[in-house]
Amino acid sequence: MPLDKSLYVSNVWKEGIFDNKVVFCTGGAGSICSAQVRAMVYLGANACIIGRNVDKTEAAAKDIATARQGAKVLGLGAVDVRKPEALAAAAKRCAQELGSIDFVIAGAAGNFLASIDNLSSNALKSVMDIDVLGSYNTVKATLPYLIESAKKYKTDGITPPPNGTGGRIIFVSATLHYAGTPLQSHVSIAKAGVDAMAVSVAIEQGPKGITSNVIAPGPIGGTEGMDRLSRKESRDKSAKMIPSQRMGSVKEIADATIYLFSDAGNYVNGETIVVDGGQWHTGGIDKGGFEYPDFLLSGEIVTGVAGGKKSKL
Repeated sequence: MPLDKSLYVSNVWKEGIFDNKVVFCTGGAGSICSAQVRAMVYLGANACIIGRNVDKTEAAAKDIATARQGAKVLGLGAVDVRKPEALAAAAKRCAQELGSIDFVIAGAAGNFLASIDNLSSNALKSVMDIDVLGSYNTVKATLPYLIESAKKYKTDGITPPPNGTGGRIIFVSATLHYAGTPLQSHVSIAKAGVDAMAVSVAIEQGPKGITSNVIAPGPIGGTEGMDRLSRKESRDKSAKMIPSQRMGSVKEIADATIYLFSDAGNYVNGETIVVDGGQWHTGGIDKGGFEYPDFLLSGEIVTGVAGGKKSKL
């Protein structure tokens, strides 16, 4: 049964704006990325989602396809973003079976909670490899198709493009590194690298018609990350530190995605769209109920969450 539209896309968008376009998304079975892709599919796109877990990825693809009658959504599992040859093969299959790659969402990521003194080199490397190297491999695998799409759907920013837009990439980042966040040094380092990569892509590929931007979600309710990385009893307290006084929804990330990929986002390039209700301005030292600085000074290991990590130097 199709998911209620109100859960993943706002009513402001015109149906069919992504007709005959294809979106390629790594981490596409995740809570946030699946909502981004579902919104694109509802508005006319076909899609290819990438993941390591075969069953989860294929099931997510079938579910996303219910957003629009006749939609085509490929779910390619057993694809590790750390392996460039695997991503290249996935991109090739996507273009062959769906006809193109017009939009890319680099969303694969890894996370857990750990302080630097409990973080091993291998643990840091794992996050860097998934987030930074994985995003780089995604760019390399899809760039030829994006360049072709950008050339085909060129716009002057005044005349509405008759065939829509194309040649755009979004990197899914975070706000953790803006003010600094305890227990998240590894992810902060990785996401800072992703942000820098997005700007480099914008500068180097912009003359070819490519736009490259970042969406930085804040605390989004009901997501796997929120469930794994925070204590249930602390979430209401954490929400009070957000100026908007609530957690965000996956729909709000999807809406930002549509904006950047649509005609409305033609002249936005090399930028970061923060979708966090203003949280990063006030929430840098609050992390899922682990009180600052008491928890760090206690020398305790993270417990009580599914995303804890016990590592030795």
